[in-house]
Amino acid sequence: MTVNLNDYGLSERLVREAAVYEGLYLARVSEQHRDLYKVIGEGGEIQARSSGKLGHAAADPTEFPAVGDWVMVDRLEDRGGSAVIHHVLPRQSALIRQSAGRESTGQIIAANIDTIFICMSLNEDFNLRRLERYLTIAWDSGASPVAVLTKADLCTDLSEKLSEIAVVSVGVPVLTCSAQDGSGFDELRSQIKPGETVAFVGSSGVGKSTLINRLLGQERLATGDIREADGRGRHTTTHRQLLRLPDGGIVIDTPGMRELQLYTGDLSRTFEDVEEIAALCRFADCSHRAEPGCAVQEAIRSGKLSKERLDSYEKLQREAKYAELRGRQRENEKFRRMMGGKNAVKQRRKQERARGRGR
Repeated sequence: MTVNLNDYGLSERLVREAAVYEGLYLARVSEQHRDLYKVIGEGGEIQARSSGKLGHAAADPTEFPAVGDWVMVDRLEDRGGSAVIHHVLPRQSALIRQSAGRESTGQIIAANIDTIFICMSLNEDFNLRRLERYLTIAWDSGASPVAVLTKADLCTDLSEKLSEIAVVSVGVPVLTCSAQDGSGFDELRSQIKPGETVAFVGSSGVGKSTLINRLLGQERLATGDIREADGRGRHTTTHRQLLRLPDGGIVIDTPGMRELQLYTGDLSRTFEDVEEIAALCRFADCSHRAEPGCAVQEAIRSGKLSKERLDSYEKLQREAKYAELRGRQRENEKFRRMMGGKNAVKQRRKQERARGRGR
């Protein structure tokens, strides 16, 4: 079996970067199961793992391979065991969140993507604050976000919800679709160009797998029914997976995320309206509480800005500052590790020279 990697998004830039690594082969990560991967090379899809050297050099989990990454492997067939990933080529984009739990590390959701479809259903899952959070990390990723509102057939106040979303999604295309009647799928499909990679993200049960199955033209991904108790779909996707669409695009399916804390984010794009209003405050360091001449509080009183949106902005702002502090700590630790390695090399060279003089 011979695979044309152009069908999986291969570019001339990647070919040039891969040419540096003699004796290794170019492949794209298609699945991840903890420390094990599947990669697609010219010989097809095979299992792979990271080299020990790559793991030792990684200062953060975000430096490990992720679904969507282009990597250099030592083989294109699985004879003799799993392939070994020796290098991750520079990413064009990366969607990152903070790892769930107490760890202050990042987690790559998808790499080298052109468009991020942020899925949110129009029933009980509808949540503007969550959408703001997704948009904040999406704008920072280097890819373009698109809001996809699913289960439109279950919505009785669509125009009202679209008006609410318009306030928080300036500059972002908003699509509505329904798996029941097929509405919106042609518009969704038009957003995916041949050779481009898109990622579907959102909470559990919003219908991501159903959308992808429709794009694939087959029931390839498992889907769940809606629970009557809360109107939410059952979680079905358990791992990230890259798939090629019949029309030539590439799609990455992701598990639903219960937690979405900031690792990095672009608040200025998501909350452009809030920052424009804040720039009109009398004092540059205005806390937007009780200061005279506060344009933000005036906007809230006049109805131009909601208090909920301001609260969301300030909450994410605090998270972003904390994430920035953690980032500086990680860079300092990485620098210390690098210098420790360089100093050890210098020390060994000194010892070798001293032994040479003593002979």
